Amino acid sequence: MIKEDGRKNNGGNKNAGRKSKAEEIKLIERLTPMADAAYDALKKGIDKGDYKFVQLFFAYYAGKPKESKDITSNGETVQTIINLGTGEE
Repeated sequence: MIKEDGRKNNGGNKNAGRKSKAEEIKLIERLTPMADAAYDALKKGIDKGDYKFVQLFFAYYAGKPKESKDITSNGETVQTIINLGTGEE
């Protein structure tokens, strides 16, 4: 006897994924009248020196900095070398 493992129930949300261009345009049209108020609120937060407002400003203005992570194992650095397309190891 074959027991079903429930994979047929793994379908995902049917509403997941990128919104259609028409929906994006509608949302932009709804948000546009609030743009001036949003900029004013951002300016007030920056003027107060609130860290989160400054962080938000620079995240959009200059982009987020690249993240780098040091990976260690038992006190020794782990190095992974990947040779792509060379066929050499």
